[in-house]
Amino acid sequence: MKKSTATAVPSRQHKATIVTNTKDRQQNQKENQSNDGQTDPFSSLDNFKIESRIGKGQFSVVYYAKSLTDKTKYAVKKVDVSDLASSKARQECMKEIELLKTVDHPNIIKYYASFMKTDFLYIICELADAGDLAKMITTFRNRKLYIQEHTVWKYFVQIASAIEHMHDRRIMHRDIKPANIFMTTSGAVKVGDLGLGRSFSFKTTVAHTLVGTPYYMSPERVKENGYNFKSDIWSLGCLLYEMAALRPPFYAENINLLVLCQHIEKCEYPPLRKDRYSSDLRDLVDACIQKEPNNRYDAKMVLQVAKIMSSKDKTKLRS
Repeated sequence: MKKSTATAVPSRQHKATIVTNTKDRQQNQKENQSNDGQTDPFSSLDNFKIESRIGKGQFSVVYYAKSLTDKTKYAVKKVDVSDLASSKARQECMKEIELLKTVDHPNIIKYYASFMKTDFLYIICELADAGDLAKMITTFRNRKLYIQEHTVWKYFVQIASAIEHMHDRRIMHRDIKPANIFMTTSGAVKVGDLGLGRSFSFKTTVAHTLVGTPYYMSPERVKENGYNFKSDIWSLGCLLYEMAALRPPFYAENINLLVLCQHIEKCEYPPLRKDRYSSDLRDLVDACIQKEPNNRYDAKMVLQVAKIMSSKDKTKLRS
């Protein structure tokens, strides 16, 4: 493996900067100079060189970018906000920004700054330099290999830690899936793409917006009923299952959306192989993929099991 190029995290938070004219730009530069007279690299989008494209979503394109001040690499999410009539793209993006501002965890993609320029919003984020979990799973599947259990736990405990941290701050992710789990060459795992998340007050425990990826959606979401943090736990169980089976639990060739939703509502999926994965892993999957939300573990319980299993001697696990 190459040495990681994941970046160190600046200690302070940086506010979104909107540069509207030369006078504003000059004022921003004065306000954002550090005590030693050096310009804050996050004070302007002009301090970054945007390079190759690394991903594309429904509302945005993600690029590699390099800081012109210290050559550090970042990810830059470019969002088209020209359609302000519906403003859906901008709302989703601003939601992601607000979430990232409140979250500080080693296994969650870090937020640095945002800039408005003409009809685009640019978000400067931490760069995870080794792709995502979906690509890793696809590689194993194409090579007809499986992920050894100690490796599954090594990655899953980091994901569970990130989700427990979010839930503790009353934040749901709502779109947990392998494509939103990013990797670094140092072996760290980072949960990202929080644009579909939602921050709840303590009195607000139910959401009613049908968003997310069907393969990982809980029965209550499929039926468009109210759902809460336990819906993320269902998705965590689906993710853990997929790391072992290399397919989502409710996957089938040429399956249509109606049949998929029926399988999810009935909680019908093939069991994991007993000769390959421990009863502890299979039991945790079952504890998460429960039809009734109240019967599922919460994030703290999932993390507790993952910590125990990830600390076990790998020779005592299935391999």
